[in-house]
Amino acid sequence: MTDATPLPDLICELCRLFYGLGWVSGTGGGISIRAAEGIYMAPSGVQKERMKPEDIYLLRGDNLDQAVVLQAPRDPGLKISECQPLFYNAFRQRDAGAVIHSHSIWALLAARLFSPQGEPGELVCQGLEMQKGLRGTGSLDTLRVPIIANTARESQLTASLSAAIDAYAKVDAVLVAGHGVYIWGTDWVQAKTQAECYDYLFRALVESQRMGLPIAPRTQLEKHP
Repeated sequence: MTDATPLPDLICELCRLFYGLGWVSGTGGGISIRAAEGIYMAPSGVQKERMKPEDIYLLRGDNLDQAVVLQAPRDPGLKISECQPLFYNAFRQRDAGAVIHSHSIWALLAARLFSPQGEPGELVCQGLEMQKGLRGTGSLDTLRVPIIANTARESQLTASLSAAIDAYAKVDAVLVAGHGVYIWGTDWVQAKTQAECYDYLFRALVESQRMGLPIAPRTQLEKHP
């Protein structure tokens, strides 16, 4: 699959789609895509569904220790996303090509099922067909997704998210309790595909629990009734 859409335009298009899904409402969430010329990133604190291509940052891609601006938005009042160091974790540790940060209500509630006090934990599900949309995961496998505790500022999650990425090499997502989820892929297509599959699974867990038809393994449900 190829797409000739310029990446700033594509980011705006995707954020409009994500807004419709409830992933980036209230200026939250975002996306970053890495290309040969650098890293494209949506700015912080803006209405994501109303962004224009000239609002997108282009950052240097060969220096992941700090954000170096190659091209700033036309609007001087915009600022680099608070998620920047977290996106860079996935670029650095997983060689990701794109990272999505979602504030989906399903991600938040699914994390609450397994970490009811907002503590670090692990989401577990098993036997769902949509697991096949995740890297290296089959429908009969047991999926385990790390949950990290939230912090007052997004950037303060950098160390705990980095540790979770290292500890869970088989998954491309980290849930943040009371907050949302970070999901990445080799390119924007895989990142988007996995984000959609994860959101489906999160909703399935929440709805099944509400209906009294739990999907999580029994030991997990006994731990968090």
